[in-house]
Amino acid sequence: MTEIFYSLQGEALTAGLPTIFVRLTGCPLRCVYCDTTYSFTGGERLSLDTILANIAQYPCKRVCITGGEPLAQPNAIELIKRLLADGYEISLETAGALSVNNVPPAVSKVMDLKTPSSGESDKNLWSNLDYLTPHDQLKFVIMNRADYEWAKAKVAEYALDKKVSAVWFSPMFNVDESQVAEGYVPPVPNLARELAEWIINDALPVRFQLQLHKIIWADAKGK
Repeated sequence: MTEIFYSLQGEALTAGLPTIFVRLTGCPLRCVYCDTTYSFTGGERLSLDTILANIAQYPCKRVCITGGEPLAQPNAIELIKRLLADGYEISLETAGALSVNNVPPAVSKVMDLKTPSSGESDKNLWSNLDYLTPHDQLKFVIMNRADYEWAKAKVAEYALDKKVSAVWFSPMFNVDESQVAEGYVPPVPNLARELAEWIINDALPVRFQLQLHKIIWADAKGK
């Protein structure tokens, strides 16, 4: 466990709503734009009972399970089941590199499909698309025009806008220069505006997204 905190959800369909964040430690990916690298290692080993007690102190019944990659933790599914049994509304932020087939259907999965510039697009587990429902969401983080064209092609190839409740295109926020691969193409200037215009010009059936917590607090976590 890296941290538990209470804030506003900064993205996806529940953006702006008070939410309890449970950030689990560890991730098998190293995306160049990751904003939570502090969750890769360290953390604290806590029992499920302790985690549930910490969550219960907040005046909210909405929980976001995030990371790192929460599904890399062997007890993540059991934690989710216990939260559901306690009446919590759950969203799960996952990178899509690990199978989601055991995630309870009541959970809203928010899956991040990795674009080429992330450096981890080869880790996308495409079979996960078979487990998505209209209750779920997909996200693409866009760093440049090549990422946009790649993501646009995937939306069309898999009819993603028909498969989930929302497909999000988000402009990259930051890049870990120590992780970039050879041949890296820097993000375009004014990327958010450019991405918005690309979506408009193509009438693409996706939603443009900016992360509210980074606008409000200039912070990755939202507190």
